[in-house]
Amino acid sequence: MPLKGTALILGISGGTGSGKTTIAQAIVDRLPPGAVSMIQHDAYYRDLTKLTDEQRSRINFDHPDSLDNDLLVEHLQMLRNGEAVPRPNYDYVTHKRQQETTAIEPAPVLVLEGILLFTDQRLVDQCDVKLFVDTPADIRILRRIRRDTESRGRTFEEVRSQYYETVRPMHLSFVEPTRRIADLIIPEGGNKAVAIDVIIERIRRQLREVAWPVED
Repeated sequence: MPLKGTALILGISGGTGSGKTTIAQAIVDRLPPGAVSMIQHDAYYRDLTKLTDEQRSRINFDHPDSLDNDLLVEHLQMLRNGEAVPRPNYDYVTHKRQQETTAIEPAPVLVLEGILLFTDQRLVDQCDVKLFVDTPADIRILRRIRRDTESRGRTFEEVRSQYYETVRPMHLSFVEPTRRIADLIIPEGGNKAVAIDVIIERIRRQLREVAWPVED
């Protein structure tokens, strides 16, 4: 059964490039200031500082084991208890955690998003509402190519190689099966706005329950 606390945790998952972060941010933008905090699952990649560059290059970052879910579960429990947490900051170019952390403050609503979010039952149990963003593979890979080449310092050949070696097979093995866990599947296209409206209304009910000022 989902863990109950004062905060409502909204989990958003889907394949790489599906638009999870965009939808998460759209939800955050429509809520009152201070009512919501957002956490990206991929900030919790394991710290590989002690490995050599060659060893890091062999890590499968699309497998659930690449993420430090123990730490994330601990942080979610702290946030539910009203405590701020030091969220890690991850450098996707060097595959290392940065020394500086980012303080995430507790809030009535927590938005948690990540590709592999629903592959760990402990994280599934933490989420009160679970969304899966369903986007065609061709759109997702084009978005990933643009992101990785423009902001993560990778070449097209590196992105292409990673996609066929790990991204696609891991998506089929781990990400796609979690669609059945979702309470609501958000399609890419016309129904996206309607789905977001449904979620916003659910969140507003939660905010009213904790006496947080909400505009009707």
